[in-house]
Amino acid sequence: MATATSPSPIPVFLLKTKSSPTDAYEDLLAGPTEAGSLAPIFVPVLQHCFVDDGVAQVKDLLGRRQITNGRLQSDSGARYGGMIFTSQRAVEAFNKIVKEGHASPKDAASSSWPHLQNVPIYSVGPATTRALRAVEQEPPLQVSGDHTGNGEDLAFYIQEDYAGWKRPQATATDSAIAETRAAAQASAILPLLFVVGEKRRDIIPKVLMGGGSDAGPPYIGVDEIAVYGTGEMPSFADDFERELEATKKRAVRWVVVFSPTGCDSMLKALGLLDPETGKAREPASRSRTTYIATIGPTTRAYLQDTFGFEPDVCADEPSPEGVLRGITQFMASRAAN
Repeated sequence: MATATSPSPIPVFLLKTKSSPTDAYEDLLAGPTEAGSLAPIFVPVLQHCFVDDGVAQVKDLLGRRQITNGRLQSDSGARYGGMIFTSQRAVEAFNKIVKEGHASPKDAASSSWPHLQNVPIYSVGPATTRALRAVEQEPPLQVSGDHTGNGEDLAFYIQEDYAGWKRPQATATDSAIAETRAAAQASAILPLLFVVGEKRRDIIPKVLMGGGSDAGPPYIGVDEIAVYGTGEMPSFADDFERELEATKKRAVRWVVVFSPTGCDSMLKALGLLDPETGKAREPASRSRTTYIATIGPTTRAYLQDTFGFEPDVCADEPSPEGVLRGITQFMASRAAN
């Protein structure tokens, strides 16, 4: 009597570097799932490098305590009232600064380093928030906004939260200074520092600095400092093609895209990019076996706008659970048809 064999796990190509010491995507997808047996495969896409000038600027601001919980004041020298992070790479650069400060005799003498007590720190997504909460400070950084999931929603959350943040009462001097800055007349609060990469969308500054009308949300100033740069790894295209070749006989495969970087190489490897137009084309076979999911709306919009390509799934939140839900729902819908 022949023994029934279980189907091979569905390859799920995660176009990212595997996190260390553990990776939440691998932990979730490698276990039992409603979508069946999955085999997560990491294919690194991005290579990062710190931008020395930007890192030095942030370090200088922290060292001179220019990021503080306050209002516009002529004598304090403070420039910012909080910080915004939307990427783990920006947090890595920030954490590097903090660790170097703790190791420095000058900064180590101050137990309050990096001097961000009672300062709002805004973060998008659970992974970035976890990284920020691991940054060493006593008491810990006050991080919020991780429930928003994308930059636009985070900006709307900041509009509601930041203006009401507990800070010293405004003085007559504050009011006089604020009057010279028409955009900040209503709030007289310090702008926010947005720690970013060299490539980023401008949705957060647009939303926050678009306010200020009598009936609308307050104007909140935003300054950006780029602390890292991003590019495609030279080996990505070959690595991805090698993995595709090794799994070409599988009935179903998934590709999870985490960033606009590398999308053109990904589409080329899948035979979905027309070299003459630079736009996506229909698969050679109507019977598709490889499906594409994006981590969120930013990457989906990039695929749509740049290549005219519509991914099969956009995660409802930028997390392993969000990706798995999207894949599970798509597979269930596909099986029902």
